[in-house]
Amino acid sequence: MNTTTDNAATDNTPAVKAAFDGGKFLSFQLSKEEYGIAILKVREIIGMVEITSLPRTPDFVRGVLNLRGRIIPVIDLRRKFDMAPAEITAETVIVVVDCGNANSNGCDSSFRVGCIVDSVSEVLAIRPEDFEAPPRCANASGDYIDGLAKLKDRVLILLD
Repeated sequence: MNTTTDNAATDNTPAVKAAFDGGKFLSFQLSKEEYGIAILKVREIIGMVEITSLPRTPDFVRGVLNLRGRIIPVIDLRRKFDMAPAEITAETVIVVVDCGNANSNGCDSSFRVGCIVDSVSEVLAIRPEDFEAPPRCANASGDYIDGLAKLKDRVLILLD
């Protein structure tokens, strides 16, 4: 991804292009931070259900769930992002998202993952000129931050 912020909205790198396929993002809360994910990657939002834990997995992997006959791994985004754990509330949900894509050989490497979030907020339309690459500080981009969206009164962290 282009790390300069001067012209990130017109950058043609795959990450920037992926961020704006559709231009709409589901926003959700983790602690006091607001995040977003491209709405085209969101399959569904479900309330908390029983999750079967798996032995010897990283602490952010809560386990798996059976979603209409399909086994879906479930991760706790608070744990993944090294945030303090929180109690499960009536607003806590699992956002089921598509991850991965077809590779250069045409093989589909996509899979679905359930992400536990504190709450979902809204669907936002984000204009390309409001998109900015992550700052160049240590590990700011990680493997999962697509960029930042400059909204009227806040910044939305966009996840890939």
